[in-house]
Amino acid sequence: MPLEPTAQLLTALPSLLDLPFREGYVSSIVYVSLYVSLVAVALSTLVSIPVAVVLGLADFRGKGFVKSAINTGMGFPSVVVGLLVLFAVSNQGPLGSLNLVFTREAMIMSQFVLATPPITAISLAAVSGVDRGVRDAARVLGGTRVDAALVVLKEARYGIATAVLAGFGRAISEVGSVLIVGGNITSADGISKTRTLTTAIQLEARQGQYETAMVLGAVLVALVLVVNAVVVRFGDRGVQR
Repeated sequence: MPLEPTAQLLTALPSLLDLPFREGYVSSIVYVSLYVSLVAVALSTLVSIPVAVVLGLADFRGKGFVKSAINTGMGFPSVVVGLLVLFAVSNQGPLGSLNLVFTREAMIMSQFVLATPPITAISLAAVSGVDRGVRDAARVLGGTRVDAALVVLKEARYGIATAVLAGFGRAISEVGSVLIVGGNITSADGISKTRTLTTAIQLEARQGQYETAMVLGAVLVALVLVVNAVVVRFGDRGVQR
């Protein structure tokens, strides 16, 4: 008689738990992945949203060129970004004295460059999509330019949340640039120094450890879903208030 699905799952659990993970290996690469990606996206958001507001609300010469440059940056090859950051932090580069080669800080720099264009572009689209009457009403009621900008940001919050999620998705799923600037390094006891989930998946797959790579991939997908759920939940609470 065939086993029920639940019984089959329970039977398979021991084999999953026997995967060749050293103690602390998975938790360390999850920590490095989240630390690098969240810091990079947070810094990118602090830069991108003000830029998007200025571009969306102000008119100046060269505005079209700036918008085109931002849109072009969304498709910029990640390996080229990695090479540029690696040169910047190398001994011959302008930041060579900081000794950032193969460090998490260099990885944050790389992911910052990659996350900024999509966050800026999508936030700009959200800000530009707000009815001009909202901005005019704020000014008529005696608000300053800053007050009008804050009102526009409130109306565009969903688009901005989407922008941040897009930036986080690109950052945490990145392989090429973080591999170049981070080196995919672990300590002798297997604890990650610069290894992320994506670079670990690549390494395990190249070594033929497909089962291990699939588990790490499932962890990566779960992390992205959790972050998305938190942001969506936060946005829903904002609406209720």
